Amino acid sequence: MSTMKKLGIWLLVILLIVAIGGYFFTRGDTASIPIDEVTGTDPQLDEPDAELFPTVKIAEPVGWAAGEVPEAATGITVSRFAEGLEHPRTIYTLPNGDVLVSLTRAPASDEDGGIRGWIAGLLMGKAGATGTSLDQVVLLRDTDGDGVADIRQVIAHGLASPSGLAWQDGTLYVANHDAVLAFPYALGANRVGGPARKITDLAGGGGHWMRNLELSPDGASLFVAVGSDTNIGDNGLDAEAGRALIWEIDLETGTRRQFAGGLRNPNGLDFSPWSGELWTTVNERDMLGSDLVPDYLTNVPLGAQYGWPWVYWGDNYDRRVEYPIPDYISYVRTPEYALGPHVAALGFVFTREGARMGERFGNGAFVARHGSWNRKPPSGYDVVYVAFDERGNPTGRPVPVLSGFLTGDGTTRGRPTWVDWARDGALLVSDDTAGIIWRAIAPGAQPTAAIVRNSGNRLPPRRELRGQEAAFGEDDYAREVTAP
Repeated sequence: MSTMKKLGIWLLVILLIVAIGGYFFTRGDTASIPIDEVTGTDPQLDEPDAELFPTVKIAEPVGWAAGEVPEAATGITVSRFAEGLEHPRTIYTLPNGDVLVSLTRAPASDEDGGIRGWIAGLLMGKAGATGTSLDQVVLLRDTDGDGVADIRQVIAHGLASPSGLAWQDGTLYVANHDAVLAFPYALGANRVGGPARKITDLAGGGGHWMRNLELSPDGASLFVAVGSDTNIGDNGLDAEAGRALIWEIDLETGTRRQFAGGLRNPNGLDFSPWSGELWTTVNERDMLGSDLVPDYLTNVPLGAQYGWPWVYWGDNYDRRVEYPIPDYISYVRTPEYALGPHVAALGFVFTREGARMGERFGNGAFVARHGSWNRKPPSGYDVVYVAFDERGNPTGRPVPVLSGFLTGDGTTRGRPTWVDWARDGALLVSDDTAGIIWRAIAPGAQPTAAIVRNSGNRLPPRRELRGQEAAFGEDDYAREVTAP
């Protein structure tokens, strides 16, 4: 074959690749339902429109200019607690006020994803999600109380895409993508006190690689959120073993059990101050159109099943899934609160005693919506507040707390990722593509009082069985039956 023919073939291949890439970047389904209508306790769900290829709308990160800050809700001010960090994802405030941050990205993969994997790499690279993971946990300390971290120290390194963080009784728990580790760590120290002890292995890697942690209020259990490998079990259910669920680990015995399942990609974890029940944020499935399916915030009772991959939002079957339907689908729960389609809901926290975000934001949950890559127009890219009533139920629509991440010209200044409370009551927000930890607070606001735990009077136990004592009227559903 002549050199000219070889060059011609290579040129055709390059043109084909460019054409395929251009197709992916310009096609897609445009939302027809206002996003507010696909949020709340009773979201409007569109008819599914299965896509062979996903809708693509990437907001490319451009960073924040000097002095720029997100737009805040009335009464809230925002400042930079720390900046210049390499892809900060999860944040965790220790009891002494020090703040831990995971500097992390997805684990490297040796698998060849083919043309689809190549396209996915291009998309995630454009969104600022690719690169080498620094694999560190960094401590940020504000020694003078001015709201800016003046000490920055790597306390653990050589990890494997770490995300989840938790601490109690001299032990720091870190969730790598493939295992939960425990390090000796004393409050105030500038590094962990020794090598890691493995608590449990986890299903590693996968499309959803973050593994997030939450200690039970009594400190006896550690909960671990593990996302699915794929969108709807695309590589077979065997590839989803140990995924799309929340584990509960008994810290005394080291044993674990599946606490809840059918959760495509659970992320943030926190316990309700009203009921003591575990709640989580979940990223739902893709490629059913820009209006489906809403990510959600929900309670997670023991044994709960939310239906992934077969159903979504309670009783809506995904006809693309061809695996046999298990019997437990009859018992699938409907999520409590929709956060909007493709918003990528990640970290969240409930209002806590001592929070200083003002009375308007004193009884609910704060959620970081990382932002879509596959919706037209883009959704998320903000931090929102979900109000709860006095019984601990979410109400209304999400209220923007921090916005302005999207520029309006197809780019984004950053992507809010995780939230936690600073010891002084400020809300800390990680912005991974910008490398910033934001600090939001309502100046002059009184610290929020503790939310009163709901309780009721127990029925007295019955000491004997005496049958039915009530008389039934002729209109009662239940009736006395006389034997013939």
